[in-house]
Amino acid sequence: MIARAYTVAFDGIEARPVEVQCAVAPGLPAFTIVGLPDKAVSEARERVRAALGALSIALPSKRITVNLSPADLPKIGSHFDLPIALALLAALDILPKDTVEATLALGELSLDGTLVPVIGALPAAMTAAAEDRTLLCPKACGAEAAWVGAATVIAPADLGAVIRHYTGRAPLTPAVGGQVSLAPQTRDLIEVKGQERAKRALEIAAAGRHHLLLIGAPGAGKSMLAQRLPSILPPLTPHEALDTSMIHSLAGLLNEGGISRQRPFMEPHHTASRAAIVGGGKGAKPGQISLAHNGVLFMDEFPEYERSVLETLRQPIETGEVVIARANAHVRYPCRFLLIAAANPCKCGHMSDPARACARAPVCGEDYLSRISGPLMDRFDLRVDVPPVAFTDLDLPATGDTSAVVAARVAAARDIQTTRFANHDGLTCNADAVGQVLEDIARPDTEGRDLLLRAADRFGLSARGYHRVLRVARTIADLAGSPKVEPPHIGEALSFRFPGGG
Repeated sequence: MIARAYTVAFDGIEARPVEVQCAVAPGLPAFTIVGLPDKAVSEARERVRAALGALSIALPSKRITVNLSPADLPKIGSHFDLPIALALLAALDILPKDTVEATLALGELSLDGTLVPVIGALPAAMTAAAEDRTLLCPKACGAEAAWVGAATVIAPADLGAVIRHYTGRAPLTPAVGGQVSLAPQTRDLIEVKGQERAKRALEIAAAGRHHLLLIGAPGAGKSMLAQRLPSILPPLTPHEALDTSMIHSLAGLLNEGGISRQRPFMEPHHTASRAAIVGGGKGAKPGQISLAHNGVLFMDEFPEYERSVLETLRQPIETGEVVIARANAHVRYPCRFLLIAAANPCKCGHMSDPARACARAPVCGEDYLSRISGPLMDRFDLRVDVPPVAFTDLDLPATGDTSAVVAARVAAARDIQTTRFANHDGLTCNADAVGQVLEDIARPDTEGRDLLLRAADRFGLSARGYHRVLRVARTIADLAGSPKVEPPHIGEALSFRFPGGG
């Protein structure tokens, strides 16, 4: 007697359908799971056996075989417990086979039959909708899965509730999607005393999603500036919230009860490994750059990261995605993030202060910043020197605009870009523009082009750098409400490309 249930196996952010086949046949008593299961899946038989025993359901003295199809797809995770239990209960005629086959299930079973929350409920809901099935998941995952609204979601608390639901004794009502929340901002840009040029760079970076490098002495306010960037960024659009939440769902970072429209802000420590930053490890999990998708990746003490870690950023910055290659699989994650990097000017950080600098200045600064390779440095659209603020200035009244005022200007510039790229798939802001599209939106007049060519000749600007200056100039023009890129916009973009270049 064979029964079938359905679940998913995760391949990056894609949830691939898996058919769980259960056969109960005469023979020596055994419970075998085949189909390339990992250790957690193989141990499911003991959890299923104990959970059924807690419900006074004894397994027959027969040979039970569970096959996870397709057999050549690796099966990783504890979420296979529930679909295995469903297939087994259907094979024993405890649950109706047709109802079980119309369900896509995932969930971990505790020994008493309670359903434990698992990762990946959101992408599983997308697959269930595509397969025209009902999604069955633990109660704690119900709000997350139902947020999509594409599939009916049943979220019981335990296996007993599942049996009562499918036998009609106590039907469950579908889960309701959690609220889309927007956390209040507690950090305001006006709290930063001075640093008007750095604040301006932060506004430009937020408006066009341009990568920014802050270089300054310890305590100058680099981290303080970066941590206030989320306060001026517009909230995630519904489409961006879905993309970002699917990655966070796979990483187990979604809280029960809803999806956030707050842009992610990831700030890894400089001792983080390459797998932690770009993704990898067991199951090729998403790394910090993917968790920062549609948000901000802040890397403090940038030169202190391992050189191999920094170099892995080069391709994701350009392509907006990362491919984690393994012997048996290639996992792809999106990672379109805004990179904010902060660095001291030298090892001790006091190269600009003759009274405190070491005897090797300025050679020590060149050696220290040379840890950032030329190709990676070329990918920063904006570079800003952050001078120290005198302690006597800390008692002065606040200057500049509040985060709310700056955020309004950023939102207006983003709206212009949304309209501009409405007919261009994959383009959402100026930082994405390439090729002819960039030429069309940022073509300067003769005076502006002459200025840009003189700067390219003087500073040895690369082709990539040339295009990045054009993108920044286009964003500056958007902030000013100008339909054309004019020489002052190009001049300001060049000043951020070559700070102190004269």
